[in-house]
Amino acid sequence: MKFLHIALLSAVVWLTGCATTGFSGATSGTTSTTSSSSPSEQRPGAAAATAEPSARTAPHVPQYPSGPLRPITLAFASSTEVASLAAPADLWERIRRGFAMPDLQHELVQDREQWYAARPDYIQRMSERSRKYLFHIVEELERRGMPTELALLPYIESAFNPQAVSSAKAAGMWQFMPATGSYFDLKQNAFRDDRRDVLASTRAALDYLQKLYGMFGDWHLALAAYNWGEGSVGRAIARNQKQGLGTGYTDLNMPAETRMYVPKLQAVKNIVANPGAFRAELPLIENHPYFQTVDITNDIDVALVASLAGIREEDFRALNPSLNKPVIMAAGTPQILLPWDNAKVFQRNLQARSEGQYASWTVWTAPTSMTVADAAQRTGMSEQDLRALNNIPPRMLIRAGSALMVPRTATTRQDVSSHLADNGQMFFTPEVVTRRTSVRAGKGDTVASIARRYKLAPAMVADWNDVRPNAAFKAGEKVVVYLPVKAATASSVRRVSSAGPKKSTGTPRGGTPSRQKRS
Repeated sequence: MKFLHIALLSAVVWLTGCATTGFSGATSGTTSTTSSSSPSEQRPGAAAATAEPSARTAPHVPQYPSGPLRPITLAFASSTEVASLAAPADLWERIRRGFAMPDLQHELVQDREQWYAARPDYIQRMSERSRKYLFHIVEELERRGMPTELALLPYIESAFNPQAVSSAKAAGMWQFMPATGSYFDLKQNAFRDDRRDVLASTRAALDYLQKLYGMFGDWHLALAAYNWGEGSVGRAIARNQKQGLGTGYTDLNMPAETRMYVPKLQAVKNIVANPGAFRAELPLIENHPYFQTVDITNDIDVALVASLAGIREEDFRALNPSLNKPVIMAAGTPQILLPWDNAKVFQRNLQARSEGQYASWTVWTAPTSMTVADAAQRTGMSEQDLRALNNIPPRMLIRAGSALMVPRTATTRQDVSSHLADNGQMFFTPEVVTRRTSVRAGKGDTVASIARRYKLAPAMVADWNDVRPNAAFKAGEKVVVYLPVKAATASSVRRVSSAGPKKSTGTPRGGTPSRQKRS
């Protein structure tokens, strides 16, 4: 009997503990019925904003019910959807599972569906090109809690070509304008353009899209602003509000390109969602990273990286399209991307390499403004090679402070500095084409007065005429000067002789008459 009494007492204590646990959970607000909005209604990044429990949280204090125990009642789950435990079969399936944007119902969508469906080769080329980048974009979207439809946006922007450049100078697979790229910290200098960088441009594009969604609270309007600019979309909304009209994407008066922008994305989304309905065939893209990052600690030639990794140079540049020179500067680009399996091959071969320098190129800063020929002579290059390597346009002088890529000598041990690697630029000024011209000196003219009249250096006038810098000319005496072609043609003084046009660096030479120096 005593044993039975103890057993009953233990059962009562156990039931009390169960009731305490249920009561505590309810009061802590953990039930899903307290949520005022579903996850699909939250803005991007909302999940990331949830604070982690503090390490200094007060210890749990058990709470006991004050009244009698209540019977357990029936309850219904807040959602009838069952989460799949199976991993996506491929990346396309993973993208489909993350679709979260409202569908746009519009005749322009059907128009674009027909356009894409009639060009299966185009869809195939775009899809094949995207396989290098798509996994990373999907990963970033999911990490931020953004709709995976946005992974398809580069199909619309650039057909997933990171080297694409628009007529308006937008560049990269996300098509950033120079100013917008700078705003989102995409470096653009003489050695790299981060608007083309796979990781940096994706980060900037998603930052921008989140910013736009925060401004407009609507993904279709956010996409319109990405294409047209937030200011333009904002003004279009304000105009419609003033006129009592709707302010949705289809209500606004916008350029034709922006009008077609979301319908294009919707059409691609529909094809990805159900390729069979459009007789489209999507290539298999595994749900696996295509590339991985590799740290670079010293300047190294692109050709050497490709060789050590066992890949073609063009394949390296497809993953690192921001680099536009034959060398990687570690101070500006501390990480590169390599195909998943080749990354380990590169690291193993790099560690085994013990002879020779890694970089054949370095950066030389022009100390003064000079011609391309002068710069080539100073750096030990041909003028043609210097122009080609540094993209120097014809009929241009190199201005002081320009950062030029030049061969690295065997004695050069220092890598390019971070300041140059991040900020090096090329500056040009047009070459001045001059013509040898003879003018007549007036009464009381001197070397200095002629130089002032034609905006020349007195030393140059003295040199051309083989006289001293303080010499005076007789009235009517012929004085040789080199003037810009337009100035020489428009001059009111009579031109006596001409030796043809000449490119000047600011110190024209030659054609001095034979005469005695005088004081």
